[in-house]
Amino acid sequence: MIDGQTLGGKQMQKNQFIALLYGWIVVFGIILISSFVLALILNFTSFERPGLEWATLIIGLVALFSGGITAGIKGKAKGWMIGGTIGLGFSLIIFLVQYLGYQQGFSLEQSLYHLAYLAVALLGGIIGVNVAGEPSE
Repeated sequence: MIDGQTLGGKQMQKNQFIALLYGWIVVFGIILISSFVLALILNFTSFERPGLEWATLIIGLVALFSGGITAGIKGKAKGWMIGGTIGLGFSLIIFLVQYLGYQQGFSLEQSLYHLAYLAVALLGGIIGVNVAGEPSE
């Protein structure tokens, strides 16, 4: 027997999944565009490696924060869970590429970066839900 609560739960799960898709699209869109811009800067200027490391860290933090906010706004509920999933999904994809492609795990420094990525994605999801207002019933 299907009642209104079950249908509402399935609708909420669908909304959460769509919110995650929007968040990941924002994250990877920002990273893709930023990678292109950084490649142009590296090619046509004398920008050096130490500056590149800080630039990529900041771009990653901004991308995950933006993706968390976008997912939180679209999801309208459970912002910490949506943001956490955005951050964990990003870290998992990066880990898989690095491990399967380069046969290297995360270093301690990279692990700390990914904890920061997770934290800003969580924060973005929480802020996004609160910006969105009340969930639609």
